[in-house]
Amino acid sequence: MGAVIYDRVALIGLGLIAGSMGLRMRADGLAGEVVGHARTARTREVALQRGLVDRVCDTAAEAVEGADLVVLCVPVGAMDAVAREIAPHLASGATVSDVGSVKRDVITAVGPHLPDGVHFVPAHPIAGTEHSGPESGFPELFEGRWCLLTPLSDGPEVERLARLWNALGSHVDVMEPDHHDLVLAVTSHAPHLIAYTMVGVADDLRRVTDSEVIKYSAAGFRDFTRIAASDPVMWRDVFLNNKDATLEILGRFTEELFALQRAIRTGDGKMLEDYFTRTRAIRRGILDAGQDVDVPDFGRAVLRKGTAG
Repeated sequence: MGAVIYDRVALIGLGLIAGSMGLRMRADGLAGEVVGHARTARTREVALQRGLVDRVCDTAAEAVEGADLVVLCVPVGAMDAVAREIAPHLASGATVSDVGSVKRDVITAVGPHLPDGVHFVPAHPIAGTEHSGPESGFPELFEGRWCLLTPLSDGPEVERLARLWNALGSHVDVMEPDHHDLVLAVTSHAPHLIAYTMVGVADDLRRVTDSEVIKYSAAGFRDFTRIAASDPVMWRDVFLNNKDATLEILGRFTEELFALQRAIRTGDGKMLEDYFTRTRAIRRGILDAGQDVDVPDFGRAVLRKGTAG
């Protein structure tokens, strides 16, 4: 059992990330009490049955009362409304954080509603799976993964939140919000959009039947489908709220794709081999950083849970 870091943690939204946080905090004794709220009665019921939280509340306003940490685990597009609801009920000295994969728009949506004396420390745990909902959480989700904090100022509340994420199993780094959004556009947002597009292309390509797509999917397409199975509401909000950075990276992707098209068309094998050699080195860097394992089939025989950014 770990030392208690927060007396009461309120999780607003009870899906994969919040559920995994709750399970780990309760198992390791990181919070005196974990309180949760979710929009639907069914989600609240499942959260209690699975032990994601100690108790659930019917409203977000009720859940945050007396909490010294409030974590917003809702889609980015819902942040503004939730912040408006909870603001009058936040305890003085409390810390409000989030788990959204976009930071600048979350800061814009949440920050103006918070009263004086409440600290706002945005955060983004880079961990997840293609599954969502209260059934999908598991306490090891954050083990060995990174959590990025994008605080607006320095203070002991930042260090305290970092201690919690370390205790949940994460490595922690601090990053400026706009740079975070650019980094994630490269490493997560644009790849997800490309995965959605590739699966959409296969769906539209009537010369290949649905049964052929399903039966003969090689690892590349199969893993596109895994990524494209992610929560559609969450990813809709990600793209709408990280528009500039995502469009910038997609523009660069289009340029690279045109260069590869030209090399294939002109038979420029050297260009293709050199390009693939450079990109292969990035895979080695990911393995060296401990963010994946070098075993066949993406390690699924070993890592049954899997992760996605």
